[in-house]
Amino acid sequence: MKNFFRKVAFGLKPDEKIPSDPLVWATSQISEKIPDFSYKGKIYSEKEMRKLYREWVYNDRKKLRKKFKKDKKGYKAAKNLLRDATGQKFWRNLEIAIRHKEATSSDHPVLAKLWYFWTNHFTISDKDMLSYYSTGAYQRESIRENLNKTFEELTYEATVAWAMILHLDNSENVGPKSEDARADWRKRKKRPATINENHARELLELHTVSPNSGYTQENIQELALIMTGWAYDDSKHKTALETADVKFQRKYHEPGKKIFWGIEFPKGKKGLPAAIKFLANHPSTSEFIAYKLCRYLITDYPTKEMTDPIVKAWKKSNGYLPEIHKAAIEVAFNFNNKYAKFQNPENWWLQMGTMTDAKWPAADEKFDNYKLGSGPDPYQAKPHWFMKDMGHHPYLSQQPNGYSDLAEDWMSPELIIRRLLYARQGYINLKPDNKNNEFYEKVVNNNFDDPDKIMKLLNQNDKPIDKHILLFNLPEVLRA
Repeated sequence: MKNFFRKVAFGLKPDEKIPSDPLVWATSQISEKIPDFSYKGKIYSEKEMRKLYREWVYNDRKKLRKKFKKDKKGYKAAKNLLRDATGQKFWRNLEIAIRHKEATSSDHPVLAKLWYFWTNHFTISDKDMLSYYSTGAYQRESIRENLNKTFEELTYEATVAWAMILHLDNSENVGPKSEDARADWRKRKKRPATINENHARELLELHTVSPNSGYTQENIQELALIMTGWAYDDSKHKTALETADVKFQRKYHEPGKKIFWGIEFPKGKKGLPAAIKFLANHPSTSEFIAYKLCRYLITDYPTKEMTDPIVKAWKKSNGYLPEIHKAAIEVAFNFNNKYAKFQNPENWWLQMGTMTDAKWPAADEKFDNYKLGSGPDPYQAKPHWFMKDMGHHPYLSQQPNGYSDLAEDWMSPELIIRRLLYARQGYINLKPDNKNNEFYEKVVNNNFDDPDKIMKLLNQNDKPIDKHILLFNLPEVLRA
């Protein structure tokens, strides 16, 4: 059963005591209180990061482009200074360090792995410079902080989060009969108010009921009308524009009766929470999420036997996430010996770091030493480049449906070669005293049910680095 510790988390450290009851070990990490981050350096709030994003966007847009309109070289130099002044190349590295510390150093790696699942479910794709400043903070404050609530509450917080509103263009979703639709500037510029369906479509397709529910294009349009008015606040902060707080603004909201899925919903501000409540409690939603959880933890193609206990826990608890998570972990435990799940690059990397107690991520003080006005130093720059090179950067998904959980999408020759290369980097991250044969015996004994078989393979190599590269590219490690 030792692979279970890698299936629902990232394995055991070399000197970690093997839990006598793996299921209790895993489920006890899911509680009603979200623990503090293991990262003890300074953590910046979403609003602090948005302020820096604002400085970048408006200084570039309103000052530099105007000042250097005919001087491309000067514009490039000034833009690079602005990058450093707002820390543009640093923040993704810090956020990954905070994120990865939960896997490699915390007392609740199971919660960390589930957090990663939800950040991918409610993806903010690589758009509008969000990955540089805001995606990490959004994942911390809008996703992780709500994992002790209901799915309905989590979905609402993710839906109205500033990053999601900007990402899916809901500030451009304006009712055709709204107050703003009659504004003089629209007539002058010949820009009629129209609904933008992006956010409504993804809320249905990716975040809640899924296409299995049979929703229609008309349903998307109905939901988009309900969502009109949820935008960044432009009433007081003209200089902030799209970086202002999100609030419901009636002047953009489509007036009149709101019919969605054949049901009348409240008008105005109460419409979206009511629609999310309906979607969160729709049978297709619990089935969709249960399937995704099983696909993430157990196998690419889950069975109804796997998903049913999760759906049952969902119904019994009214969508309470800790109970849903515990049910998913128990299903993973019950099917552990029948299925091995191919690990995506990030989970694989963190598994290697945990199992070898490596120096990853870098010490907190390495990041606290950063000063605005410069780029990250070589230590501080590693997290971003490592994840990007491995093809699984948590803030750079190209599509709003996030990264795939299917093995076939991670098994190309190129991606496998990258694991060989990054296994070598994992060896470099080891503590000096751990680069010896005795150390690998500890690693193997703590993480595999048949350690003799694994050690026999590793001992075909004399050098510890070769043992390391082989170990972390064995099928027994690639699949948990």
